[in-house]
Amino acid sequence: MATALQPPPPSHPLLRLRLAPRGNLPRPIDGAWWPRSYDLLAELPRLLAGLPRTWGHITSVTVNGATWPAGPGRMLVANQVLRLRRNLAPSAPHTIVLLTPGQGRWDLVVVAPDTTEEAAGPLMAAAADGDV
Repeated sequence: MATALQPPPPSHPLLRLRLAPRGNLPRPIDGAWWPRSYDLLAELPRLLAGLPRTWGHITSVTVNGATWPAGPGRMLVANQVLRLRRNLAPSAPHTIVLLTPGQGRWDLVVVAPDTTEEAAGPLMAAAADGDV
């Protein structure tokens, strides 16, 4: 009896990220990120590794303090220090802000990790299309 060989699962889960198309006009939301957990220390390195190189080296990340558990003020990612900030403003409870000095700011909608795939898909598409 022959068995079909299954490819091994990826050693790193695929990054669930959808970015808006590049354009000349600034956008309030630059895309959506659907992390697999609320463990920011585990999730951020994967997110940063998957961002376009044109965004430059992200040096500061701001997350909503009510959504993400408290963590350190800094962390080391790819041998670079990353500053972590927490914002408690009710105006942006489901976003993450990424900053690159001299290059820009990118705001991503964060889809909750426990969101079903059926619900996450339309949320991510709306964020990438600017319909959030």
